[in-house]
Amino acid sequence: MTKDFTQQNIDSWLNGNFDADTKKEISRMQAEDPAALSDAFYRTLEFGTGGMRGILGVGTNRMNKYTVGFATQGLANYLIKCCKQNIKVAISFDSRNFSTEFATISANILAANGIQVFLFDSLRPTPELSFAVRHLQCNAGIMIPHHTTRKNTTVTRFIGTTADSLFHPTTKMSLPRSTRSNRLIK
Repeated sequence: MTKDFTQQNIDSWLNGNFDADTKKEISRMQAEDPAALSDAFYRTLEFGTGGMRGILGVGTNRMNKYTVGFATQGLANYLIKCCKQNIKVAISFDSRNFSTEFATISANILAANGIQVFLFDSLRPTPELSFAVRHLQCNAGIMIPHHTTRKNTTVTRFIGTTADSLFHPTTKMSLPRSTRSNRLIK
């Protein structure tokens, strides 16, 4: 990616509808650690083998509430296009950093898109989510975060009705730049 792309990403976050703490962290990085800032914005996280993996932090190349939200809106768009009506998604989470927050954000975004959400009320392993997707006849499931062995890294995994990865590893998703959510369905 080019410096122009990186700067466009930085500018969109500084001038966009992002919270004050996020903007403050970007400004801090501009002053104190330009290399880390560049790494945080030089690309947009993409889906790999069954999920979106990244280091926790501010930026388009990091896992945070915004990139999880963008990915969830992308999933909602995909499901609405493919399934049309009576769309259902199950969401589970584990005990790692921001799992509950990311799961709630995902649930709110899906609900705002008219999708019925089954959000587990406590920690659950991936096999239980896979069972829930089939048992509740969901169109998809989201595991936040999915297993990772790298420190300070988290993965959001979308699974399909066969309890397999919803997206083939070679699938590239174009994630939207804006989301809105205002309700949660449990």
